[in-house]
Amino acid sequence: MVWTALLFAAAALGACNDAQILRASHQWPAGDVRGELLEIIRTELEAENAGIEMRIYPGQSLFEATAQWAAMTRGRLDISVFPLAYAAGRHAEFNLTLMPGLVKSHEHAQRVNASPYMDEIRRRIEEQGIIVLADAWLAGGFASKNGCIREPDDVRGQTIRGAGKAFEQMLLGAGGSITSMPSSEIYTAMQTGVLDATITSSISFVSFRLYEQVQCFTAPGDTALWFMYEPILMAKKSFDALTEDQQAILMRASKKAEIFFMEKAKELDRKAEEAFRRAGVEVAHLSEEDLEAWYALARETSHKLFAEEVEGGQALLDQALAVE
Repeated sequence: MVWTALLFAAAALGACNDAQILRASHQWPAGDVRGELLEIIRTELEAENAGIEMRIYPGQSLFEATAQWAAMTRGRLDISVFPLAYAAGRHAEFNLTLMPGLVKSHEHAQRVNASPYMDEIRRRIEEQGIIVLADAWLAGGFASKNGCIREPDDVRGQTIRGAGKAFEQMLLGAGGSITSMPSSEIYTAMQTGVLDATITSSISFVSFRLYEQVQCFTAPGDTALWFMYEPILMAKKSFDALTEDQQAILMRASKKAEIFFMEKAKELDRKAEEAFRRAGVEVAHLSEEDLEAWYALARETSHKLFAEEVEGGQALLDQALAVE
């Protein structure tokens, strides 16, 4: 009996050792819904007995937020939930995935996902040795220590985190000063006076407890100025190392995570408003007039500069804006 037990233990250990290990990284604290997407995939892989062990590293515990792109292209990281605009320093066209006025609602985001524009973005991602496992767009808004930001003039004189070059260009045009950083650094920057205001996603406002630092939160509402593409990405080399069956299981699991997030996205905005109100923070929304003022400023700043600075930028911008 002892020898039988030992043989079973050895077989189990061998099976474990034979599993393909995938390392998945993200920048957010435990409990953030973007981390939950990876948990969904891991659970599905285990249920399917796919021969894949997925190890998840939250809160920048494996790589810093902006370092994850290079880690995937170099084969040091397998999977990440990654804000694509973080890679725009290397690939300027990715600034278009965090462009004011491009995506206006969660429903619009789904139409954008199915468009030729996003087919082109995914093609350019793959050119860098990375593939998209699942699409995700997050809505976001403004928050400030100095009152509500509704129209462009409300930014004047404030030091603000714009979350991407395109928004920074627009906010500079509104008279703001810019300090750039990943969302994981906003709380400390506000606490120490480095920032007066910020833009980020609804879920990051909650995950990083930014309601502790501000007077007013301008929530996304039904039509948002700020939408950011934060897909689940995978190093193509890692994907190609899987068997065809494993690839199919992984893609099914990723689709399940994508659908989960699509159904959850609006709820994240609502929960953010609730969190700020519970903390005694004023919650505001952009009116149609406010949105039109921001769109006009964006056309004269970030849209214009993207077209001028990025090769083929005008055509790509036109393709994105054509999605109704």
